[in-house]
Amino acid sequence: MSLEKKDEYDHKNWLDSKDLTPVEATFLTALIWVDKRLRIVDYLELLESLYYRSNLQMPKSHTEQYDLDNKFWYWYALYTLGFFSTLAYVVAAISGALLGFYYVPAVGSAGPGEASIAYSQIAFIMRDLQFGFMLRSIHRWSAQVMTAAVFLHMLRVYFTGAYKEPRELNWLLGIVLISLTMVFGYTGYLLPWDQLAFWAGQIGVEMSLSIPLIGEWVAQLLFGGFSLSQATLQRMYILHVFLLPFVVTTLIAIHIGIVWVQGIAEPH
Repeated sequence: MSLEKKDEYDHKNWLDSKDLTPVEATFLTALIWVDKRLRIVDYLELLESLYYRSNLQMPKSHTEQYDLDNKFWYWYALYTLGFFSTLAYVVAAISGALLGFYYVPAVGSAGPGEASIAYSQIAFIMRDLQFGFMLRSIHRWSAQVMTAAVFLHMLRVYFTGAYKEPRELNWLLGIVLISLTMVFGYTGYLLPWDQLAFWAGQIGVEMSLSIPLIGEWVAQLLFGGFSLSQATLQRMYILHVFLLPFVVTTLIAIHIGIVWVQGIAEPH
């Protein structure tokens, strides 16, 4: 009599009975091995059950109610804007991470009459680093494409009525995301610390000071004071590289998760 615990499902014989490719057999073997230890299939089945319970509660869209699938084909391209903006965000994040290996957030200069260290590093990336010009161009253009795609995505949601019940929460979450996209662009705009960045930062300080009651507190918090300094660049760098990516990535995941549960809203 064997002391080995009997395999309740006899996975080995089940795999042998199937006509599987080597890739499929390897994948299933790995999945069975992990499932025996972590029971991931149970959790996947639980998530599937929750999805269907939530999805069945959602009202049918107008396309489903009135069988209008063949009459709204011209809208379909506009339904890729959300994916397009997410893809641009991923490209900007990867290219930005690579740029971070060479960028230094310092306003001081290497010598008398020379540009700031931050600007010198940008110049080094653009002129001397192999593929540096292409890398920064990819980062800049993907950021601009993301901003445009998010804005057009918001317009599509509004004009097709996709913000209506029961999708109000995701609409508000989208408003937060487009606002954070603007903050992403502004903080990145200041990082080269050139003339454009300097005056854009000065405008930001003046706008902060114009806020009633809490203006001075906001200026000190966001810009490190009432004039631009090393503290300003340091804050913009921390926001752009450390804080915003984690917040935006989390919100995008929640946003997509809600769309997955509720389904796509066709034109109303």
